[in-house]
This record gives sequence, structure tokens and C-alpha cells, in this order.
Amino acid sequence: MVSAAEQLVANLNFAAFAKADELKKRILFTLGALIIYRLGTYIPIPGINPEALAETFRQQQSGLLGMFNMLSGGAIGRMAIFALNIMPYISASIIIQLLTTVSPHLEQLKKEGEQGRRQINQYTRYGTVFLAALQAYGIALGLEGAGNIVADPGWFFRLTTVITLVGGTVFLMWLGEQITARGVGNGISLIIFAGIIAELPAALVGTLELGRQGALSTGLIISLLVMAVAVVAFIVFMERAQRRLLVQYPKRQVGNRMLQGDASHLPLKLNSAGVIPPIFASSLLLLPITVANFSAGQGPEWLQTLTAMLGRGQPLHIFIYVALIIFFAFFYTAVVFNPKDTAENLKKYGGFLPGIRPGERTAEYIDYVLTRITVVGALYLAAVCVLPELLITYTGVPFYFGGTSLLIVVSVTMDTVAQIQSHLLAHQYEGLIKRARLKGTRRR
Repeated sequence: MVSAAEQLVANLNFAAFAKADELKKRILFTLGALIIYRLGTYIPIPGINPEALAETFRQQQSGLLGMFNMLSGGAIGRMAIFALNIMPYISASIIIQLLTTVSPHLEQLKKEGEQGRRQINQYTRYGTVFLAALQAYGIALGLEGAGNIVADPGWFFRLTTVITLVGGTVFLMWLGEQITARGVGNGISLIIFAGIIAELPAALVGTLELGRQGALSTGLIISLLVMAVAVVAFIVFMERAQRRLLVQYPKRQVGNRMLQGDASHLPLKLNSAGVIPPIFASSLLLLPITVANFSAGQGPEWLQTLTAMLGRGQPLHIFIYVALIIFFAFFYTAVVFNPKDTAENLKKYGGFLPGIRPGERTAEYIDYVLTRITVVGALYLAAVCVLPELLITYTGVPFYFGGTSLLIVVSVTMDTVAQIQSHLLAHQYEGLIKRARLKGTRRR
């Protein structure tokens, strides 16, 4: 017998979407916010020589700078007001979440519900401003030392650059929060998603043009496209993978009848952390490289060495990137999923895992299973983010669109589609309830 929920899912179509006015408003708001973001990536900071900047960036875009330019939607290459993008906010979030595990005050705030969450968000905003100011000042110094990019170097240029870039980051932070609250999907992830998608057509056109000129072989281009399709399919498969734990509920007596116990599943995602680990890892890698790439060749010797060692495809860069991804996969999984709370909720409603004693033993078993599937999830994230990047690096493709970008695009798309479906499902439920009330009124 088909359940009501399955009937609703089967009926989700364009007709249902046309009637969902609230969902259409949310989608239009999201598109409008992303258009505003894209416009900001074309507004340059004051006092910059565009030709000199383009030449300097052309020399550096094959390294990590190309990766961050892709994540920022080309704002770094144009040195726009959104050049820092949302990365300082992500870095501040990492720091606050790490401090939550060692600071009793932050840990107590986390347990206070909505009020505590607002206070933690406020600390994250303060941290965002501080980190953005540091990075913006580093960029100003790097630009001044990179030749004739700056028309009038000095403290006035540094001050205006810091104010402009910090203001751009704060605006994007606010815009992301508005998208999350009034739009569809996670606002921060959608901003990064929009930047990647916006740069993709130009990168593909440039690659095809190089193929036409003979700089890249046709076989190599076809191989890269096949690899991209294979990686997308692999990401979709792994993001949907779950380890389901059987949950049983005891028999209940209702009146004179004895009802059979129900059975359900506790789904544990293979990748509970989602796209957060590679974004966090990329954000932390950006901190030491923001200035290094612009001042390479003119700064101190240690800075030149650091820039070379952290270049794309270098062993140190790969090692740090993989280590950060694996660390944040475990860390963020621990943040979003608490085995003790899950075990307590199961015990509260009478559920139990077959053969496992409710309470502490159930929490230990869930943690045991979650830790082992997170190992697989972390290795999957590291492989998807690093292996395509190595292939692209050593085949000499002149743009960055590696596994990290594909992972972000596919994961954000899946999450956004899931939210749209949930809104449509809620709209369908509301329609069923209204029709049921009308039928009840007519019968009376």
C-alpha cells in the first residue's frame, strides 16, 4: 500500500511548482542576491592599474591563486571589492568551532539554544572582520610590492583597500545569511557555487580554443571531459551512500489490543560533513598565500620558497590539503552529529538497536560505526579533491577546475534541489489539509 508521503512525492511536478508562490518568491530572492554578488565581482578596488594587474595575475594563475580565483568567481583576477569572497567568514567559523571544544564559555553558549547560537554567530562576525582586515592589509602590501599595479602607493591606498575589501566580505556574509533565511539553500555555499559556475564557461571556451589551435590535443580534452563526468557520477553515488542501523520499537498495548512493534532505520551518511572540509581546507590554505603569490620574486627568500613549496601539485601543498580535509571531515562530523544525543532520543521514545543495550552502549556503538564510515568518507573527499587536481596539473591544462570545484558544485546542487523538494512537499501537505477541512465542513 502506497503511503501518503510517497503519493505526494510522485505528484511533485511543474504544476505543483506553479502553485507554490512562497517557493517561487524564495527562488527569485536567491537569484537576485546571487546577481548582486556577481555584479560586485566586477567592481575593482580604487587605485589599481588594470593592465598591470592582469599581466601579474596571468603569470600566477597556474598556481594556487588560480584555484582561489575560481572559488571567488574571478574577483581576485580583477581585484574586485569581493576579492576576499566569503573565505574570512569561513576561517572565523573554523576558529570559533575549534574554540568551542576547549572553551567552557563557548561550550555553554552552544548548549543554550537559539540565544547561545546568536552570541556565537556574533563572535564569528567579529572574527570575520579581524581576519578580513589582516588579509586585506596583506593584499595591499603585496600589490604595492608587485610592480606598477598601484597608481599611488602609500597609507591612503592601504587604508582604502582594507576598508573596501573588509566591507565587501561583511556584505557577502550578510548576503549569505539573507539567502539562508529568505531564499533556498545554504547562502554561503551558494555564493561559492555561483562563483565557480560563472567562471566555468570562459574556462571551457578557452580550453576548446587551445585545442583548435593545436596547443592541447583532442584526446586530452575528451579525456578531461570524461573524467569530469566520471567524478560527478562518483560524487553523487558517495553523497547518497548511507549506513542504515536497524531500530526497533517494543510492542504496545492500546486498550484491549496488542500492537506489533515498529521497525525503522537510523541513516548515517558516509560523508556527514558534506562539502565543508574542502572549503575549510581551501580557506586555511588561502591565509599564507594571499600575499605570497603577488609578491613572489620580490619578497624575502623564505617567502619565495614558501610560494614554490605551496604551488599546485607540490608535495607540501598536497600533504597539507589532504591532512586538513581529513581533519575537518572528522571534526565537522563530530559537530553536526552527537551519538549520545541520538542514543538518548532513541531511549526516550522506546527505540533500541537489536542486540545493543539502550543508553551508553548504544551511543558507543553508533560512535563506533560513525567513526569507521567517516574514515571512508574522509578518504573519498581527499581523493576527489586531490587526484583530478594532480591530473590537471601534470597535463598542463591552463585553468583550474579540479575535484574541489566539482565537489562543491555537485553537493550544493543536490542540497538545493533537496530543499526545493521539501518546500514543494510542504506545499502539497498544506493543500491536502485544506481539502480535508473543506470536505469535513461540507459533510456537516
